[in-house]
Amino acid sequence: MTSPPSRKPKGSFKLFPKRARKGQLAAEAAAHEAARPVKRRRGIYLLPNAFTTAALFCGFYAIVMGMNQRFDQAALAIFVAMVLDSLDGRVARMTNTQSEFGAQYDSLSDMISFGAAPALVVYEWSLKGMGKLGWLAAFVYCAGAALRLARFNTNIAVVDKRYFQGLPSPAAAALVAGFVLLMEDLHFVGLELSWSAWFITLYAGLTMVTNVPFYSFKDLNLRRSVPFIAPFLIVLAYVAVVSDPPKVLFGLFVLYGLSGYIVLLWRWRKGRPISIVQTTVEPHEDK
Repeated sequence: MTSPPSRKPKGSFKLFPKRARKGQLAAEAAAHEAARPVKRRRGIYLLPNAFTTAALFCGFYAIVMGMNQRFDQAALAIFVAMVLDSLDGRVARMTNTQSEFGAQYDSLSDMISFGAAPALVVYEWSLKGMGKLGWLAAFVYCAGAALRLARFNTNIAVVDKRYFQGLPSPAAAALVAGFVLLMEDLHFVGLELSWSAWFITLYAGLTMVTNVPFYSFKDLNLRRSVPFIAPFLIVLAYVAVVSDPPKVLFGLFVLYGLSGYIVLLWRWRKGRPISIVQTTVEPHEDK
């Protein structure tokens, strides 16, 4: 007698159904892809680095004009480099295109525009006739700019953002270039002002590597409302600069170059800490 064919009990089930296995494999594959390190494309942002390149060109142009004895154009090129240098960081933050490459490129451009260019221009204009004292003063300025930029990059996270540690290199360059531009405008010969140029160059170079606090204007909030008198004061400042740029620009940067020592004296008189280095580390920001 033949036995009936075996049937699976009605309540039977597979431990790993086919559809469930597919879903589990897909989930494992997705988890594996998520755990894999993301490879970002290594590239550079065009817009902010274009401003940095333009500032670098102005520094190079200033050196060429200084070698060609066109000192007024050399000084103006340094001031144009200052304007472009102030724009590249703001453009990078506005367009969210900050990068470590941009920060390093900006420092190298600053070294040419605000370190080498002013030193070579003032040497060709006035310090050449002083012999060893002349080129030593130019070298002190150039080395001070390099040390100032290196310290800025390493201390950017531990310095009070309201102040610069030492005279900023663009302001130091404006102090030297402004003196050259003013004397050229007044038709003075550089060799007649050798000691004045020597003192200003040495002062700017040494002040860059001091710990003297210079106000950075970084805590000014341009988005909040201001009194009605503020736009009128801006118009007056613009008219003053346009009326006689050599005198006004040099005067402004002389005041700024001395302001750090006034702030230092004020902090000392008030019993406040002279050092602007903070004990708490803040997030890194590109220059």
